[in-house]
Amino acid sequence: MTTDISALDEDRVEQFAGRLMASYTEATVTLMIDVASRTGLLRALAAGDGTSTDVADRAGLVERYVRECLGALVTGGIVEYDPATRRYALPPEHAVCLTGPGSLNLTPLARLNTLLARHVDGVTRAFREGGGVPYEAFRPEFTDVVDAANRGLLDEQLTAGILPATGALPARLEVGTRVADIGCGTGHAVCLLARAYPRSSFVGYDLAPDAIARGRAEAAEWGLSNASFDVRDVRQLPTDPPFGAVFAFDAIHDQADPAGVLARVHAALEPGGIFVMLDIKAASALEDNVGNPLAPWIYGVSTLHCLTVSLAVGGAGLGTAWGEQLALQMLAEAGFVDVTVHDVPDDPLDSVYLAHKAA
Repeated sequence: MTTDISALDEDRVEQFAGRLMASYTEATVTLMIDVASRTGLLRALAAGDGTSTDVADRAGLVERYVRECLGALVTGGIVEYDPATRRYALPPEHAVCLTGPGSLNLTPLARLNTLLARHVDGVTRAFREGGGVPYEAFRPEFTDVVDAANRGLLDEQLTAGILPATGALPARLEVGTRVADIGCGTGHAVCLLARAYPRSSFVGYDLAPDAIARGRAEAAEWGLSNASFDVRDVRQLPTDPPFGAVFAFDAIHDQADPAGVLARVHAALEPGGIFVMLDIKAASALEDNVGNPLAPWIYGVSTLHCLTVSLAVGGAGLGTAWGEQLALQMLAEAGFVDVTVHDVPDDPLDSVYLAHKAA
């Protein structure tokens, strides 16, 4: 069918074309942020202002590339520029979001976009042929990206913000219980918990051997005798002896069989045990996500990673935007009771679900 151009609202066409160009421009700025982060350019700018030569020398980079990248970052509103002195500056309010170890450093998300873009061809093929892009195709870089994106949040919020919302769990951990983290990635959460609660024992499970190796290395570096790791499909989570608590950090929606995993977690808990599930904050119905400024990112990441890694192995394809309503339904179907949902301090992207096994 051919569109009759003369019948179109010219103002609406112009407005939408402008919106598209703005989106494409911001996408390119994202790539420049990733480049500037990987090369140390952002750290050099955070250390002080300077000319392109000053900044390049400070970072050990080629000035001509630095100057061109800075052109994108200045015109993109990331970096400031004084034409009289030809000096560039990164405002401290910008620097805290682009550098440093804290949860406010959002540059890992720029790297995630770069990584996902490499798999557009594979996902496009899956649109036509079915299946998906397997999880292994995203590694090992995906391991690094997720670790960088989550580490700051876990450092700042796991014991200070998330655990206090779990009621009696911190007291139980103080006394001593068995705890599992499923889909643990590099195991940083396991190490933080094991260090905070030496009388409890913690084990992390993940499919990725490279991630598990890093968890073991960190536990050894910290001298943690109560932290261990196992390469395992969490559908085969051990049930004997049972666990007092199980954690899952943004892991359930990626599973090939999320309902089976939830049922297995329920079976693996002792009576009165608790499942602490951190997952994406969204609604299950598309219409309820319209107006959520993070929704396009959530659906996009789902299409290019979370959905496709599940469908690649014939999984359920739950997707990142499975949402609170479906999550509550699936937790109930798995046998959990007294399920509550809580915000994560300083994290607009996630919610914490507390689900209990009946005593």
